[in-house]
Amino acid sequence: MAADAQQTQWERTYANRTDFFGEIASEPARAALERFEADGAHDLLELGSGQGRDTLLFLTAGLRVTALDYATDGLDQIASKARAAGLEDALTLVAADVRDPLRLEDASFDASYSHMLFSMALTTVELEALMAEVKRVVRSGGLVVYSVRNTSDSHFGAGIDHGDGMFEMGGFIVHFFNRELIAQLADGFNVLDISEYEEGRLPRRLFAVTMRRI
Repeated sequence: MAADAQQTQWERTYANRTDFFGEIASEPARAALERFEADGAHDLLELGSGQGRDTLLFLTAGLRVTALDYATDGLDQIASKARAAGLEDALTLVAADVRDPLRLEDASFDASYSHMLFSMALTTVELEALMAEVKRVVRSGGLVVYSVRNTSDSHFGAGIDHGDGMFEMGGFIVHFFNRELIAQLADGFNVLDISEYEEGRLPRRLFAVTMRRI
């Protein structure tokens, strides 16, 4: 798996375009925030925070956010945006690769959120290990929300086939999800909702999965 090449690709992309996904928070993030607020969540882990378009939404709403990504250019941009908004005290930045165990304490978060991180160049085995780590660091009863591109997306089956539901287009490898994979990754969680979204010009077709840690 060309995961290290993918890291270089993201670093280069974020360095060249400070608004690669835009400045406006994603629709799945806005929906997730409503759930987090209704649930009384305060400490949020955001996996794959990118350039911070969703991070800033959560910070502005008053959540304490630990933003984790392996692209340090993106983390630097989040830090700058948080400082400009006077929100840096509620932000913790972690440079890490989610293929490795998370360097975070057990049961240290009320909730976890990720927008398309699980659709990156991660094998199913790596996704299972990552979800076990999410289960470890989220407190019992906490919410876990993640969005992924799904198999109804027009790019599914296109480009270079890497196997395991992954296809490469424009230098980026995408893992496309079906409902069976969502169920496979839900060990230790109750799936509360699977919503469908469209995003971007293609448009990208997404599932947003909301689960509660058992």
